Amino acid sequence: MAGHDITRNEFMLTGSLAKCGYDWWWHSFTARHAVTGEEKPFFIEFFTCNPALGKDEPILGQLPENKAKGIRPSYLMVKVGTWGAEHFQLHKFVGWNNVKMHGKAPFWIKAENCFLSETETEGSVCITEAEEHPEWMCDNGEISWNLKIDKQIAFNVGYGASKPLREAKAFEMYWHAEGIKTQYSGTVICNGEEYVVTPETSYGYADKNWGRDFTSPWVWLASCNLTSRRTRKKLENTAFDIGGGCPKIYALALDRKLLGCICYEGRTYEFNFSKFWTMSKTEFAFRESIHKVYWKVRQETATNVMLTEIECKKENMLLINYEAPDGQKRHNRLWNGGNGKGRIRLYKKSSKGLILIDDMDAENVGCEYGEYDD
Repeated sequence: MAGHDITRNEFMLTGSLAKCGYDWWWHSFTARHAVTGEEKPFFIEFFTCNPALGKDEPILGQLPENKAKGIRPSYLMVKVGTWGAEHFQLHKFVGWNNVKMHGKAPFWIKAENCFLSETETEGSVCITEAEEHPEWMCDNGEISWNLKIDKQIAFNVGYGASKPLREAKAFEMYWHAEGIKTQYSGTVICNGEEYVVTPETSYGYADKNWGRDFTSPWVWLASCNLTSRRTRKKLENTAFDIGGGCPKIYALALDRKLLGCICYEGRTYEFNFSKFWTMSKTEFAFRESIHKVYWKVRQETATNVMLTEIECKKENMLLINYEAPDGQKRHNRLWNGGNGKGRIRLYKKSSKGLILIDDMDAENVGCEYGEYDD
């Protein structure tokens, strides 16, 4: 489960996915203001869409004339942003003829002044007229960055993203998390303010998704900043990751299924519905109050149980925007945050009942939930 596999980070838009597919690499982390020490979470994503339809200029699916003609989008979108009280998301679109890439492992991609590889990323995005261009699906702001990337703990979901199933294009949405604990180092300039990223307090995360469409519901929870309630000590070699919602294989929808794992001080516990012999089961719920959103997840196998409860303030979150490769924007209330908090309880099953392995507080939690519009 914890095996690193950078071949799953390769560029996947071949065959039918080249004309109707997306592939993205996501990175999120926490930085601190260079003067005040204020903590601020950021994200950087390289999102690719429909390369076989590409031209010199990006093709935007939400542009009214493109929507009217049913023209599919095609571009590299560099998506950057920040969470917290002053949250925003920025989108830089680049036409495919202006993108350079090494698609095989070790992967890298470059467009204009933005670059991403397995070990580093740099670039800048500045948006000043977003209100006049709703097809950009973003806000105004400016972010530049220069970061080193050290992916330390992976979540390899196994057969679901194996080479045969990748080549068969069997799933509508694939997932691989090469860095559920990732240490970042470097600097970020956000609207003129400098933030410093240090490895030990970056609480970073890195994964990728690809496929023909997104999932609904869409669930994601992850953190590597966990503290034991039993010992009151920081768990330096622990990270958890939960994702999924309603995976589809060919035309079959596997309703309300999640993939999840926790690497607890070097020992891994996996909750993976594709490994049927583990008798994995999942229940999850999401709700909103006026000021917060809440997740509850119960996962179990024949040997273990994990209970996860996370909350995040709405004022710190984004309604994050994506359009699908067919040009439709079905997710219009996709909550996305980077500073959730909560509690995780991990148990071992025994003939006498559940035995607590640890009870943990989780901070700097990446969190997401959304469902398609009716």
